[in-house]
Amino acid sequence: MFYLPGFDPRDPETYWGLFRREARLTAARRGAEIAVSDPVRSADGLELAWTAQSRGVTTRYVLLRWEDIVRARFPQCGRARLRGVPILLWRLWRSGYVADLWREGWRFSTVIFGVHVIYLALVLLSLTLAGSLAALAPAVLQPWPLLAVPVLAYPILAGLMRATRGKPLYVSHLVDDTAFTHAYAAGQAPEVSPRLDAFAARIRAAEGEADEVVVVGHSSSSFLGIEVLDRVLARDPRFGDRGTPVSFVSIGSVIPWLSLDPDAKGFREALRRFGRARQIRWIDVRAPWDWLSIPGQIPLASCDLVAPDPERPATLGVMIGDLITGTDVGRRQWNLFQMHFQLLMASQSADGFDYLDVITGPEPVHALVSRFRESDLARGPACAAADESAL
Repeated sequence: MFYLPGFDPRDPETYWGLFRREARLTAARRGAEIAVSDPVRSADGLELAWTAQSRGVTTRYVLLRWEDIVRARFPQCGRARLRGVPILLWRLWRSGYVADLWREGWRFSTVIFGVHVIYLALVLLSLTLAGSLAALAPAVLQPWPLLAVPVLAYPILAGLMRATRGKPLYVSHLVDDTAFTHAYAAGQAPEVSPRLDAFAARIRAAEGEADEVVVVGHSSSSFLGIEVLDRVLARDPRFGDRGTPVSFVSIGSVIPWLSLDPDAKGFREALRRFGRARQIRWIDVRAPWDWLSIPGQIPLASCDLVAPDPERPATLGVMIGDLITGTDVGRRQWNLFQMHFQLLMASQSADGFDYLDVITGPEPVHALVSRFRESDLARGPACAAADESAL
């Protein structure tokens, strides 16, 4: 099991702690012991791995690390944001991207562009406060203190950004994540490509060493996971076709966030090729209540690509009641990142979707994908379209 995290600067041990804690909850609620080992970092520092044993199954869980790349881009320095945000927003608006993203996921679009509006409002507030301070200078010095307004506004803005970095707004995180996503789309994140090549080599080497190989891409790694697997297939077109089942699980997906960018030509080609790679099963775990994902139509269709398999990926819709109940829904629903990670956490229901149960349980993931693909085929395109419009 290879897990690729999203745009997250935290140490990978944070994910091990989350996995261990939630595994205990899943085990208690479902009556199945899950033993989680201590984590081990690889010698080259590219992975953090641990094992989970449950119901006669041993799962090696490998977190592929890129938090160092995230830390280099988040938080950005204030000057980079001031310069980059207006340029990026203008490019996206002029290209029609803003309208396209709204069409694919209005909730996600509301959050992303709403946060940018908040950022611009904080810039104006900083200038206003700095101007008010300059106006307090003696009249004999006016209007010269006005020249100090930008200098005074800069530390004010820095303080406001620190204050809004965490919940509930996450302004700097989402602004910098957006900047990274579109820089990557335009080929302006060259440090990512060698890391994806290294991940691809790791995943390719696992074929034949286990009963199955599963790649999980959460959040931004829903598109990075596709890029990685496309690189594996470029080096080994028969990967996944030699007896070891290979599956890709996109969870909390934001694929259209990247694919709709006109500059993302390279990714759309990778998505088109991956869409044709039938030997790698693909399931998209969707949560219509997650404001930081885009649970809309088939990812290829969102950018007018046609897959030879109309039910690729298979889809698994998860309602919030499958995970948390009662007062927890009201308490957590406005914590954007809490809800975004909810799909990776233990379910409070005894029979609802539970990520830990899926990962450590006796049913192979490729069998789960096949089961939901058959369900999609049985329901037919009309039902699938109705479900997607309801989201």
